[in-house]
Amino acid sequence: MLAAITREVSPSIAKCELTHLVREAIDVRNARLQHRQYERCLADLGCRIHRLPVEASLPDSVFVEDTAVVVNELAVIMRPGAESRRAEAASVAEALAGYRQLYHIESPGTMDGGDVLRVGKVLYVGLLSRSNPAGIEQLRSYVSAYDYGVEMVEMEGCLHLKSAVTQVRRGTLLVNRAWVDVSAFEGMELVDVAPSESMGANALLIGETVVYPKAYPETRRRLEERGIEVVVVDVSEMAKAEGGVTCCSLIFDV
Repeated sequence: MLAAITREVSPSIAKCELTHLVREAIDVRNARLQHRQYERCLADLGCRIHRLPVEASLPDSVFVEDTAVVVNELAVIMRPGAESRRAEAASVAEALAGYRQLYHIESPGTMDGGDVLRVGKVLYVGLLSRSNPAGIEQLRSYVSAYDYGVEMVEMEGCLHLKSAVTQVRRGTLLVNRAWVDVSAFEGMELVDVAPSESMGANALLIGETVVYPKAYPETRRRLEERGIEVVVVDVSEMAKAEGGVTCCSLIFDV
């Protein structure tokens, strides 16, 4: 069985951290409706939803992926790169304590979960503004005992590694080559986002199905042409806060 930790959209989401986008008005009511539809999609794909209470004072708190990295044997609680987000981790750690042994990224390390892409027994970590070398080395020290490798990936132009590359099938990645050095992924099949859809590399693989944003139809067609099953969700309000389909959940085996 799969568990999916989620959290209700904060009423203060309009004050979210932004790095690469111009601030737009966010409709909180619509964001919450979209988020509930997203949760229903996860439930339909076999996830048991573990919804955390709203954090009204933490604008980015719906993006629970950034607070932890969960593998089969342990969970590593992040120390987010944006100081305003560090308080988000405590309640996620409390929830995860019932499922995994916990480890923590400590100062001076910083890391966002959105910078970590797990492919089999390798954790690829994007090295950019939110995750630093000290954090990456701490992650390596925790997971190496369980035979996980950690590979640093050079990137630019986007917030997180998973903005630029995600897994869409065993051995297949969806990528925006303008933002990530794909030489790190030698031997894997790469599907390029459509030229007009630079933000379209963020996809969530659950089992054999990809949960994918409605906003990128050309890239979706590229996936479907390769025989990949795609379920479309509308996350347009979360996208205004630099969020995507991976960001809004922590999914793991229980």
